[in-house]
Amino acid sequence: MVFPHQMERLAQDEIPRRRPAQGLRGCRVDPDALRAELERRWENRGEALEAICRYALLPAGKLVRPLLCLESAVAVGGRAEQVMPAALGMEYSHVASLVHDDIIDGDDLRRGSPSVQHLFGIDHAILTGDMLIFTAFQALAECEERGVAAGRVVAALRVIAGMGADLTRGATAELTLAGNAAATLEAYLTMIRLKTAALIRGACQVGAILGGGDLREIHALSRYGEELGIAFQIQDDLLPYGRHRDTMGKPADSDLRNRRPTLPILLAHQSVRDDDRALIEQMLTGRLPPGSTQDQISQVVDRSGAVSTARAMAHRHAAEAREALTGLAATPSRDWLANVIDELIARVR
Repeated sequence: MVFPHQMERLAQDEIPRRRPAQGLRGCRVDPDALRAELERRWENRGEALEAICRYALLPAGKLVRPLLCLESAVAVGGRAEQVMPAALGMEYSHVASLVHDDIIDGDDLRRGSPSVQHLFGIDHAILTGDMLIFTAFQALAECEERGVAAGRVVAALRVIAGMGADLTRGATAELTLAGNAAATLEAYLTMIRLKTAALIRGACQVGAILGGGDLREIHALSRYGEELGIAFQIQDDLLPYGRHRDTMGKPADSDLRNRRPTLPILLAHQSVRDDDRALIEQMLTGRLPPGSTQDQISQVVDRSGAVSTARAMAHRHAAEAREALTGLAATPSRDWLANVIDELIARVR
């Protein structure tokens, strides 16, 4: 439950917060204007639920999905200001998924600060995620008031609803894979295509639709977003096995604690010797002591060469994303979409 002293601190913005994330470089749209609009829409009015939503949203992360939405709109000849509400809605949907993920995973840390479920309790975290999801639909409807054709708003609505359905299917698939060392790469890729890539694909597709893109442009940006999302998730899976594991913003052992066979684990399980394979299987069945799991599994993954194999897979999907952009006319926004591939794939947090 939310205690009175927590609400008082929220009202005064006194709860310790993470530092604002450094934004993506070279955006054609103004990321500062995007951040300012997000802040304006979630001004501190003292209502409990909105205050918790504000805590979940601010200070914002890199705003990857809203920026992809806006740049996609501009890349097909649209105006960023007309699409701004929908772009912010992409951030609401993304943050809602993180709030709900933290409940499922039992994670107490998100973006370097206490997670919503840890600070305010599971009940309020569920409602916060729900509030953000419905506010995303409300934001999309605003685009018609800004001059976007109603038919395009309806088309974007269809994409967002499908995106949400895919995300929940992916989250369910992830739960199903838990504890399964024999999971196939195909099952893993299907899961991340639904759970992670759906939001990034949806952001690009919605931007293209609302920006006035034709079917060819919408398809190109949809494919770009999906391939980028897959590469992005593979890189995320690799973070616990790199030198930057302490800067992840969430517990480095979250996937292992929840017995998830991420890509490095699956690749290692396929290639290591029997004793290392048995160690992976013990981890996935919860038979390893919690305190030793991360270090032991990291050593197995390092010995297996799984990190370099996974990284090569990420770069292949990144190349597919880059190729998809050839379906667009050459513009500064298309160049930014191409450049952001390298920035996201090389990210350390």
